[in-house]
Amino acid sequence: MKRVRIGGGQGFWGDSPDAAIHMVRHGNLNYMACDYLAELTLSIMQRQKMKNPKAGYARDFIDLMEVIGKEAFEQKIGIITNAGGMNITGAVEALAETARQQGLHGYKIGYVTGDDLMEKIPDMIAQGCKFENMDDAGDFRDIQDKLVNANVYFGREPIMECLREGADTVITGRAADSAMFLAPLAYEFGWKEEDMDDLARGIMAGHLLECGGQGSGGNFQYDWRGVPDMDRLGFPIAELTEDSFHITKAPECGGLITEQSCKEQFLYEVHDPANYITPDVTVDISRATLTQDGENRVKVGNIKGKKKPDMLKLCLGYHAGYKVVTYLSYAWPDAYEKAQYAADILMKKMKRKGMQYEDIRIDYLGLNALHLDVAEIDDELIKRTNEVVLRIAIRTKDKKNAKMIIPEISPLQLNGPPGASFFGGRAHVTDVIGLWPTLIPRDAVTLQSHILEVE
Repeated sequence: MKRVRIGGGQGFWGDSPDAAIHMVRHGNLNYMACDYLAELTLSIMQRQKMKNPKAGYARDFIDLMEVIGKEAFEQKIGIITNAGGMNITGAVEALAETARQQGLHGYKIGYVTGDDLMEKIPDMIAQGCKFENMDDAGDFRDIQDKLVNANVYFGREPIMECLREGADTVITGRAADSAMFLAPLAYEFGWKEEDMDDLARGIMAGHLLECGGQGSGGNFQYDWRGVPDMDRLGFPIAELTEDSFHITKAPECGGLITEQSCKEQFLYEVHDPANYITPDVTVDISRATLTQDGENRVKVGNIKGKKKPDMLKLCLGYHAGYKVVTYLSYAWPDAYEKAQYAADILMKKMKRKGMQYEDIRIDYLGLNALHLDVAEIDDELIKRTNEVVLRIAIRTKDKKNAKMIIPEISPLQLNGPPGASFFGGRAHVTDVIGLWPTLIPRDAVTLQSHILEVE
């Protein structure tokens, strides 16, 4: 019986490469998929590319392939990644150069283009596309002249086409996270459009792997103290046959695979368990089962699939103004009271100088910086507080207003309540990128699959 093992090598841009290296060497893999993209990542990459045309992709992936590329090629482990970001051809060229340096003649790099719709937006507007916000948060006309990027989430098909052409590695832009895992499974097992339950199994395999270590004991709320050897955390591996589906991990690494760890990732970002929408299939996990089936091995069952959606999600990034974030720390005694007084001084000065802002947050690290307005702060807690960090964040429409607060922070060390410590260097103004999620017809998107063979 055919068996396919696919590992989740990266959970985000900046993730540790250690688990990916370990699973290539010890995981007995057929494939490994590496996820680098989140909603804001593409906007950040686009800004990088605007400054440097050779940038705009996840250089981390090339660094990883410098370590495991040759081993994966020799073991015939297919690599799939969305590390191409906003510069897919740049990532392909960098990987090709790495393959040449490693002597991998005949190495085939597949890549998918067409998810970047920035240049098509004017035509789509002319054709009547409204770009209505999925969260009903405003009017598109207010942001259409501020767009930074426009990328559509796509599914398995163009990745599968690259695999059919013999690609050893496939690089994409904004492929849906789980589609990178579904593609090799559907390719290997020959799943068709009508095999919706199988497609749904493949999607959930990807969903359980796409966040890397979060699926194997990292960020584990239920029993984080019980996770063994987190300093060498292994990432999850999905093992599928035509009629079985298991989650496991490589041997000789840390972490754990249990019913509870899998359940936490299983429900992560799934708003409606009966209708988890992806470009490839709508998944129903409302009656799914997760059962321990040995040490670090969980069996997953009863996943059902429904018709895929008629529309695709388009993520628009736009320039939403400027921000400044700055900090001052205060020590016992009366740390919280001092920090509050310092914030009051700043706000009075800003008001007197006429600073205009769109939004402001004043929080106190150690008391309410995470839970914000729902944090419970009572007199007893305040008395026990040894130190507090005052954090002030403002967002403005223009740089001039944002800059006004910067020279007022450092002087508070001597011109405000006692015990202040200025740290982190002088604050600076940064751009704010807003996100505009919307839906567009499938026929508005044309994706192309390519192969580059390294000579």
